[in-house]
Amino acid sequence: MEITLNKVFVGLPKTIGSKEAANPMDREWTSAIFKEPVDEAIWVGKTGLTGDGQGDLKHHGGPEKAVFAYSLENYSYWQKELGNSEIGAGGMGENLVMEGLDEGAISIGDTFQIGEAVIQVSQPRQPCWKPARRFKVKNLALLLQNTGKTGWYFRVVEEGNVESGQTFTLLDRPFPQWTIKRCNQIIHAKPLDFSEMRELAQCQLLAPGMRETLAKRIEKQNSSPDIRDRVFGPNE
Repeated sequence: MEITLNKVFVGLPKTIGSKEAANPMDREWTSAIFKEPVDEAIWVGKTGLTGDGQGDLKHHGGPEKAVFAYSLENYSYWQKELGNSEIGAGGMGENLVMEGLDEGAISIGDTFQIGEAVIQVSQPRQPCWKPARRFKVKNLALLLQNTGKTGWYFRVVEEGNVESGQTFTLLDRPFPQWTIKRCNQIIHAKPLDFSEMRELAQCQLLAPGMRETLAKRIEKQNSSPDIRDRVFGPNE
């Protein structure tokens, strides 16, 4: 099956909700998760797509998280699992909706030509509380994490224009063993397998920030990192 670029999305941060809301899920928050589809060719630069931005620059953005991608096939699962037909392409805040593969079929270091650009898989996405707030599903980040349907990030090797409907051409697959699915299993396993984590941390094309995080966890033998701030945050 061909891997195609089903849709391109970009968007800048915006603030919605009410400061006075009793329900935390309805309170004011700022995010760039609400992206809009782009029907014409768009430039993919070293730090992202033209017209795209992040609401939280501490955890998002930068050259190792320049482009966020998500599998179109995952949305059928979420629609059925959550009973919500409105959870569709672009819902997770991704830039590229990729059709024809998922987390089990794409690996760290996979390098693709898409349009004029060359992009390379850098790391899995670490799910946070914002998709949960968007769809009013408090434990959605945990569901994303536990199913492994997290999406992934690309770094940009060569800048250029891309457009919906184009086909991805795989140029290189140096680490087929490190699928995004397997990375997620290692990163979020309970209990953690520090031997496998050590191997993953040595993968040269895994994003440096994630390699450093894994190295610290190995050093501290941190088997139960506190994830509540990330997965629930102000939704609690």
